[in-house]
Amino acid sequence: MQRRWVMLGAFMMMLSVAIGAFGAHALGPRIGEHNLTIYETGVKYHMIHAAGLLIIGLAAGQWGASSKLKWAARLLFAGIILFSGSLYLLSITNIRILGAITPLGGVCFMGGWLMLMLAAVGLKKDS
Repeated sequence: MQRRWVMLGAFMMMLSVAIGAFGAHALGPRIGEHNLTIYETGVKYHMIHAAGLLIIGLAAGQWGASSKLKWAARLLFAGIILFSGSLYLLSITNIRILGAITPLGGVCFMGGWLMLMLAAVGLKKDS
């Protein structure tokens, strides 16, 4: 479990940098300031939650694999796809209905962080 989530987290971090650079250098002049701000919000949340995947992978190495950690990682990954993905598409296509998907990603983000917290709370204290 640890390697899988660290690898995915590292890949998602790399992807967020590439997507951010693409937005700043190629899209900015084409989509306008308002849509670029939306796009940049997607990049910011993408990067933060990719770092969360790294944290979960490292936590699994320290604490051992658990279903709570697996769900934490799954939810953060789903949140990146739904939240950031919908913002990327919204900013590029201007299809406003895509904004209805974004809150689902936010709920996934919150659920992922909650599952990480519950995994940490469930640890037994050292004697």
